[in-house]
Amino acid sequence: MSALDDIKLTNAQIAWRAAQDIEDGAYVNLGIGFPEMVAQYTVEGREAIFHTENGVLGFGPAPAPGEEDWDLINAGKKAITLKPGAAFFHHADSFAMVRGGHLDVAILGAFQVAQTGDLANWSTGKGAIPAVGGAMDLVQSAKRVAVVTDHVTKKGEPKLVEACTMPLTGVRCVTRVYTSLAVVDIEGGHFVLREKLPAISFDDLQALTGAELKTGDSVGDLIVPQA
Repeated sequence: MSALDDIKLTNAQIAWRAAQDIEDGAYVNLGIGFPEMVAQYTVEGREAIFHTENGVLGFGPAPAPGEEDWDLINAGKKAITLKPGAAFFHHADSFAMVRGGHLDVAILGAFQVAQTGDLANWSTGKGAIPAVGGAMDLVQSAKRVAVVTDHVTKKGEPKLVEACTMPLTGVRCVTRVYTSLAVVDIEGGHFVLREKLPAISFDDLQALTGAELKTGDSVGDLIVPQA
């Protein structure tokens, strides 16, 4: 275990932070896997209408263990519950919603994010097993695209880079990245640091980032509930 492991956020804490920025009444698509956790942290008093590519709008939290109805699943084949007013439809209609620009927010995972907003999240390259899903449609069509991710790979290499070296999912599509160490916006082809963990210095964070971090007017503390 590295010293970084002692201070970095858990996936649940990253998901919580991303959920705080979902506007009341927003139509939201969550990527398969880690991003699905964001649905657990909807801010009290706000309504988020969650969409899944396989044809459900308005699903709720995961059911309790043993209470799953396996006719009700999301695109990641995870059991879901339904909120009042939920709707079912053909997946072609689901993608028409996506491609028609009717989603306010898409939150996805990433292998790499470039300072220009380019995203690589479907294949690590030659020899990898690709997983395209609906990501290419989502990143070009959602009104806002955000990423939740660890700040570095398991090998300690930066995931925020000058230019992606892995196959691209979308070009100039990501506007905000929530990492295990920071919240970073993408503006004018640059990473702009908005929040960072108080336990890490700016210089140490920069050393773990593969492109220059600009600081804008101010940098806030990244404060989340304890896991």
